[in-house]
Amino acid sequence: MIRKLEVAGAVLCAKLAMIELAGGMGYRQPNASFTGPCINPWAPDAWSGGSSSGSGAAVASGLVPFAIGSETWGSILSPAGYCGLAGLRPTYGRVSRHGAMALCWTLDKLGPLALTADDCGLVLSAIAGPDPADPTASDRVYRYDAAERRSFRFGVLRDATDGCEEAVVKNFQRSLETLRTMGSVEEVTLPDLPWEQTTRIILQVEAASAFEDLIESGGITGLTAPEVHFIPYARDTILAKDYVKAMRVRGLMAREADRVLARYDALVAPGRLNEAPVLGQDFRSAITATARDVMGAVGNGAGLPAVCVPNGMGARGLPTSLQFMSRAWEENAALAAARAYQAMTDWHTRHPRVE
Repeated sequence: MIRKLEVAGAVLCAKLAMIELAGGMGYRQPNASFTGPCINPWAPDAWSGGSSSGSGAAVASGLVPFAIGSETWGSILSPAGYCGLAGLRPTYGRVSRHGAMALCWTLDKLGPLALTADDCGLVLSAIAGPDPADPTASDRVYRYDAAERRSFRFGVLRDATDGCEEAVVKNFQRSLETLRTMGSVEEVTLPDLPWEQTTRIILQVEAASAFEDLIESGGITGLTAPEVHFIPYARDTILAKDYVKAMRVRGLMAREADRVLARYDALVAPGRLNEAPVLGQDFRSAITATARDVMGAVGNGAGLPAVCVPNGMGARGLPTSLQFMSRAWEENAALAAARAYQAMTDWHTRHPRVE
């Protein structure tokens, strides 16, 4: 991927901080990083998100025009949402992962964070494609389509704002008003499937395998987050038959998600449930501890593309976000919707004051 960017004219100028092991052992607070908590450019007491923390902070502060992040479940959309950026999670297999640390082989994806959806599309066009060093990288041709579209069909999950902060709900409702001027907005109900449980089992089992040597050697005691000193051992108790069952259910999930998405250009939902957490705060014990993330589970479990863009400011003056998720291999549909939304709003033109 880096070589493809260099061929396209990009210059590698930095390697950025992130949550240790890309959050592979689980974490409950922003300081679960060897370099300390990554500060959000919008506020010195706020987190930039994770696990691609440095990518979000660097782009939002104007240090680089774009950066690459990795996502297994939320690690591109999270820093994009908290830092007021556009973030693109490509379809699983769209971009080679060669050279990136493996966390979960069947969920890991690499994608760009930038100031606009248009920029994300341009970067994706440079990094997409096959790679002999990564057999999961698809040979499907991707060409970024920046043509304007006049009308869209959007679906909204019935419980899309459950567990969200008040400001996030308010900004999302305002975003829906804008989307209605771009096309139709319909309420959607997904089939009653164990979306989150299935994706979580797959993630936990594959992570336990990826870091087997580190776990068995006791090396996890050297990690920053105290809870990860014991969480991995619990994952070793997940039975093989449960993993196999989750992988079979995953196929059903992918088919059902595609059936629903076939009627729409994108499903829309808040990008994040809340504004960026405060540094040092145990965010798993607050709102996100009980809130569901069906969009994240569906999108990552089925390997679907999604684009996150800013859609307002919260009660603490930090960005909130909106996400567009489309069918597999249809990044251009999500990008077109996000690009059209950004053409009608100015949230992406607002930047933190960096001194």
